[in-house]
Amino acid sequence: SVCELLGGTPRPLRVYASSMKRDITPQAEAERFLRLRDEFGYDAFKFRVGKECGHDEDEWPGRTEEIVPEIRKALGDEVALLVDGNSCYTPKKAISVGRLLEDNGICHFEEPCPYWELEWTKQVTDALKLDVTGGEQDCDLSTWKRIIEMRTVDVVQPDVCYLGGLTRTLKVAEMARQAGIPCTPHSANLSLVTVFTLHLMGALENAGPYVEFSIEGPEYYPWQYDIYEPTLAAKDGKVQIPEAPGWGIEINPDFLEKTKYQISTLN
Repeated sequence: SVCELLGGTPRPLRVYASSMKRDITPQAEAERFLRLRDEFGYDAFKFRVGKECGHDEDEWPGRTEEIVPEIRKALGDEVALLVDGNSCYTPKKAISVGRLLEDNGICHFEEPCPYWELEWTKQVTDALKLDVTGGEQDCDLSTWKRIIEMRTVDVVQPDVCYLGGLTRTLKVAEMARQAGIPCTPHSANLSLVTVFTLHLMGALENAGPYVEFSIEGPEYYPWQYDIYEPTLAAKDGKVQIPEAPGWGIEINPDFLEKTKYQISTLN
């Protein structure tokens, strides 16, 4: 397998159940997490705070202040809770929200500020005790060098597909390793990005404690189905790194037939 070629061992990896929804009430999100915990054994969950690129606004007034304690109360102290701000906040507001997160035992605050504002994010990282994380949007290696040298975040989150493949992602992970920074990549849907990420995480010396694993279905990601076999599934809060040769999966020929092919040329 690719994992073995990279020096790793295919095995079950701990995952966190990753919610993409903001248009969901705190109570409904808590109920969903409890249901998924009982069905798949998840012991780590990520939910959304603020509004995407929201200029300090919430999805609706008071949602963040309500959902953070609601999820913690519903799931108890035994689970790891992560949140994603999706570039919502200025440093002052992000630090204020971060204090609320710390008071409720949240361990991971993702992309609190607009992702291109590295100095803003650095202010938040320096002010808070919990891990401030980010990097999913960044595809330029010189930017990554800056992020790591500045210690903009406590945990780096490259996306194998956004970044342009495994080789470039390995370069980012190695830069982070040399700086003593863990790597927990962004893998926000169950297309091939999560397959790639599982193999990568099985081999990284500085792998974070879990892999992102989306809990959204066909109403959110209708295109993530029937791409490959066997599909990935969580059991006891873990997902097996595919063990067969290569990526350990086979692309569905029907998917290839239905796919639109396009060649883009530059000038």
